[in-house]
Amino acid sequence: MKKTAVIASAAALTGVFASAAVANADTVTVKSGDTVSKLAKDYNTTVDAIVNTNKLSNANLIFVGQKLEIGEATQADNNQQAAQGQRSQQVAPAASSQQATTNYNTTSNYTSNVSGDEQAAKEWIAARESGGSYTAQNGRYYGRYQLDASYLGGDFSPANQDRVADQYVASRYGSWSAAKSYWLSNGWY
Repeated sequence: MKKTAVIASAAALTGVFASAAVANADTVTVKSGDTVSKLAKDYNTTVDAIVNTNKLSNANLIFVGQKLEIGEATQADNNQQAAQGQRSQQVAPAASSQQATTNYNTTSNYTSNVSGDEQAAKEWIAARESGGSYTAQNGRYYGRYQLDASYLGGDFSPANQDRVADQYVASRYGSWSAAKSYWLSNGWY
């Protein structure tokens, strides 16, 4: 019994030191479910600080097992992130060569009929593609599912994004589970 208590105490103490090391870590190993924005939030820094420190060419593409240096955000990073946030709220990507503005079609009342494992796969993809944000932008890709803006036909509403994503996945993969499997193999869907 005494030996068990000593082992339990050592394990608890090791856990305390491990937690302290992670909290002050300069290097983080990407785990399943991590995004750059989640890591920035968890480590009280900015996406730009992580992107700049690690020279990431695409902040939306990190891989499980990848090691990232996490440092404190500089004032320049904070200013740049604030400016990007203001721009992303003001301008939506063009669906054609016309100048686009965010267009939420309030008459769109689509409700997805995806449920269970399919809904879980859909949420998993949304988390990796945009961190779940309906306003995320990456070049011509927009929204929660990072669809080509032209697919959305100028209607960037959450309901339309869900409708178009469900149609896209059904026609290309047959199911959200198959789309997730493809994503796991290729890093995109």
